[in-house]
Amino acid sequence: MKEKVLQAMREAGKPVSAGDVTKMLDADRKEIDKVFAELKKEGAIVSPVRCKWQPAE
Repeated sequence: MKEKVLQAMREAGKPVSAGDVTKMLDADRKEIDKVFAELKKEGAIVSPVRCKWQPAE
């Protein structure tokens, strides 16, 4: 699921919120929030704008 989330974020081409990713993947919001938390801890995503995230490059 982490790879799906990262791929969706790359395809968006701009910082996105967890809600945006939920809509793009048609997934459960709680599951997306859990994946976001794991990705943040790993440093795989960064927040350039408040409440918006993008893959770390």
